[in-house]
Amino acid sequence: MSTSQLARDPLPLQGKTVLITGVSRRAGIGYATACRAVAWGANVFCHHFSPHDDLQPWGGDDIGAVLDGVRQHLVGSARVEDFHADLADHQAPAQVMAAARTEFGQVDGLVCNQAVSGSDGALSTITARDLDHHWAVNARASLLLTQAFAAQDAPGAVVFMTSGQGQGPMPQEVAYATSKAAVAGITTTLAHELAPAGIRINTVNPGPVDTGYLEPGAKNQLMPMFPFGRWGEPDDPARLITWLLTEEAAWITGQVINSEGGFTR
Repeated sequence: MSTSQLARDPLPLQGKTVLITGVSRRAGIGYATACRAVAWGANVFCHHFSPHDDLQPWGGDDIGAVLDGVRQHLVGSARVEDFHADLADHQAPAQVMAAARTEFGQVDGLVCNQAVSGSDGALSTITARDLDHHWAVNARASLLLTQAFAAQDAPGAVVFMTSGQGQGPMPQEVAYATSKAAVAGITTTLAHELAPAGIRINTVNPGPVDTGYLEPGAKNQLMPMFPFGRWGEPDDPARLITWLLTEEAAWITGQVINSEGGFTR
């Protein structure tokens, strides 16, 4: 290979369009990934659903400020557009993809970062409604988004988001862990099916990331479990997620990758 072929492209996503779900808070992984993607040259289509965050202890964010923050990193003529949708609705994934294609034409990368928090518990207390809601948003929506992505009949890359349910127990999170396990478990099967179309699919477990969901006392209690002496930050998994969308990751598919900074349980 020549030196020029071995040199790294400083804008590996230039001319590409990336759809990222769950870009609702500046403290979140979706936001960090969107900032990375535009800084690497991409157009980014941001899905958001702030009513979910509004109901959580950490509260929502100003969507306008979120999008402005992403736009600060734009390169050249690339653009950032957005779409509000509740992915618990079975029709919403196709609508989100259609909106992205209306804005940009082909979508080259998909990051399924949406997730339900709360409405969970132990096996003894969980309800069918809780289980169905987590399944609909965390698992079903990711599958339907990927179905719509693959229907373009063009190559590209997909990244799912799982959690640490395969690394250790997640007490009081039966519905969440079940839905996230489904996403991780289907990765190899989808990668095999989509490879002939030139589509790669991988799943990332970001590990414990400080996105504002823990009280200071709980954060300090868990700090000794991080060998680097700090919590994960949103940009830690965002670097991996965004890289998986680039041609540098062209030979990686069907993998579930843990990005936990050596977190010990």
